[in-house]
Amino acid sequence: MLGMCRGRRKFVAASLALIFIPALTWLYLSSANFTVKPLPLSPLDPQSSVLIGAAAEHQDLELRLQDVEEHNHALRREISLPPRVPNHSSHHSNSRQGNHLHTHSTEEGTGDSEAKKGATSSNSSDCVPQPVVNKCETIHIAIVCAGYNASRDVVTLVKSVLFHRRNPLHFHFITDSIARKILADLFHTWMVPAVHVNFYDADELKSEVSWIPNKHYSGIYGLMKLVLTKTLPSDLQKVIVLDTDITFATDIAELWVVFHKFKGQQVLGLVENQSDWYLGNLWKNHRPWPALGRGFNTGVILLLLDRLRKLKWEQMWRLTAERELMSMLSTSLADQDIFNAVIKQNPFLVHQLPCFWNVQLSDHTRSEKCYKDVSDLKVIHWNSPKKLRVKNKHVEFFRNLYLTFLEYDGNLLRRELFGCPSETDHNSENLQKTLSELDEDDPCYEFRRERFTVHRTHVYFLHYEYEPALDNTDVTLVAQLSMDRLQMLEAICKHWEGPISLALYLSDAEAQQFLRYAQGSEVLMSRSNVGYHIVYKEGQFYPVNLLRNVAMGQVNTPYMFLSDIDFLPMYGLYEYLRKSVVQLDMGNTKKALVVPAFETLRYRLSFPKSKAELLSQLDMGTLFTFRYHVWTKGHAPTDFAKWRTATTPYRVQWEADFEPYVMVRRESPEYDRRFVGFGWNKVAHIMELDAQEYEFVVLPNAYMIHMPHAPSFDITKFRSNKQYRACLKTLKEEFQQNMSRRYGFAALKYMTVDNNS
Repeated sequence: MLGMCRGRRKFVAASLALIFIPALTWLYLSSANFTVKPLPLSPLDPQSSVLIGAAAEHQDLELRLQDVEEHNHALRREISLPPRVPNHSSHHSNSRQGNHLHTHSTEEGTGDSEAKKGATSSNSSDCVPQPVVNKCETIHIAIVCAGYNASRDVVTLVKSVLFHRRNPLHFHFITDSIARKILADLFHTWMVPAVHVNFYDADELKSEVSWIPNKHYSGIYGLMKLVLTKTLPSDLQKVIVLDTDITFATDIAELWVVFHKFKGQQVLGLVENQSDWYLGNLWKNHRPWPALGRGFNTGVILLLLDRLRKLKWEQMWRLTAERELMSMLSTSLADQDIFNAVIKQNPFLVHQLPCFWNVQLSDHTRSEKCYKDVSDLKVIHWNSPKKLRVKNKHVEFFRNLYLTFLEYDGNLLRRELFGCPSETDHNSENLQKTLSELDEDDPCYEFRRERFTVHRTHVYFLHYEYEPALDNTDVTLVAQLSMDRLQMLEAICKHWEGPISLALYLSDAEAQQFLRYAQGSEVLMSRSNVGYHIVYKEGQFYPVNLLRNVAMGQVNTPYMFLSDIDFLPMYGLYEYLRKSVVQLDMGNTKKALVVPAFETLRYRLSFPKSKAELLSQLDMGTLFTFRYHVWTKGHAPTDFAKWRTATTPYRVQWEADFEPYVMVRRESPEYDRRFVGFGWNKVAHIMELDAQEYEFVVLPNAYMIHMPHAPSFDITKFRSNKQYRACLKTLKEEFQQNMSRRYGFAALKYMTVDNNS
């Protein structure tokens, strides 16, 4: 490393700085500009790489750039200090050795005391080599995450860590059942190389901390970090603990290496609190928990787990909490209060981190005293309930950095770490084997590949709360959509009061647009029984059947109504379907209840409130039977002529190309993923239902209406691209052959019928 020698006195550094200031200025402006600018989002700044030398290897360039930047930052800190006489420096160093936590830099709370201590605490002139992290060393990260919102927020933290990282990572999530389901599905489908994930049941830990009264908005989960020594594996020696509202602006390995600087009985790495909270002067009668000086913030913690266990950490914090609660009655800042009370009694436990490892954007913050240039920052902590609306003169920079990772394409983070052996991922291995067996010269290769593409999936993107009715008749509406159909959501919610499961095909940036749209809608925010499941975009086709399967997979009612997003169900259809479950004995028979489909060409329709009103509009030409003009075969078996006068449910037979909208059991077969975009995606599913001997029953008083919209991109490709149609025909024939093999003689009819779709 090009770091400063610990033995140099500060006045010597200042003198040298005056001599070499032109050279330093040029070097710094070349590698770490003084102006406030966003952090570069490439692993290597191209300007710096030119300065260092284009002939060197890529990895050497990166290391040299990092060395120069650290050297410049150290020199800037030295230059900013007033010259001190040696005796003063020696005396200051000795006072630190007595209790280094009671000393502060010239600007209290800046967190630079560690760097200054390094320049004054040794009389040796030898340079001390800086510790490094082996490129294959696994970095362990622990995060407490509970609920829907925290599960969504933690993704941005993970993205920022993955973007900068060069090491294998092992995430340890302490979660409730909700967060575990969400994050388990997300990481399973994300398939990031050299990333391992473990989950620990927070519900099993509640009894450990539930006795502590807590006023913090994080609730009982805000106390879980106290029991990590007991929760995490006994052979895990050290871990970085992070809050969910953290954003990294550098490689987390730089923080991991700080463990090497721990001395003596230091077991906790913490940044000083950057608000006046623990000084007790924020308002009249403000009485905080005891803390050492300004106290410490627990949004970022380095934990030496093995040493903590030897010190009997569990007993230590419990005894402290019990004693303080006798007078304080409850915690205000959850685990942070108890950590600080323990440190007050045992200051030797703490290794104080420079403040740039936890720049706290809270109310009454002093974070602006932490840095002279925002390019110095390492970790940003949005620890105010206001989050991105916090007041700070650099808040626009912080917000832009956060939004960069919020909307960053997570698929780009699936990069390999070369040169490090890793455990075999059987899912990834099987996927690669399957893809390698496909013929890349096949004109339908892209269609076939799509069937096996793993799309990153975030289920329950928004809060969901619904318990199915106890009578086993409950039904969920299932649909899928992309950004161009977002306007249908409010209308559907007004027509269907029951639970809804929706799969949305979006990019990372579009997911945030959807979030803002949903949070700004009174209609959507008033509904807690709508599950929104994001399937992130990848590939060139719209994976319609995958989306349907994702939405079906999150249904928690006995029955599901398989619809499309551009249909409005009749008012009261939810209750009508539930009554039909009982009437048609759905629990003991295999039936698919058909809801007749109609359409209008009018964007403004007086929606019929009864069958009689619908028939009137049908006769006047305001409504038509669905696709009557362009695809009659799709719904002809419904027998609309019979439906007009029917008063009781009636059975219809399967026919070629039949694709009605039906209500079925939750255990019904999935859609076939080989069909993407436009064409045969519902037809194949109805054929599968028929092969499994489902009985198609048309409901006499049910209906749904298709609302007009611009043609989708996929139907345009189908109509204009001859190869698209040829591949669809090939896939259809292969599906029919598969059906014949799976269902034998009974499936011969699927091979012989005249299917011209």
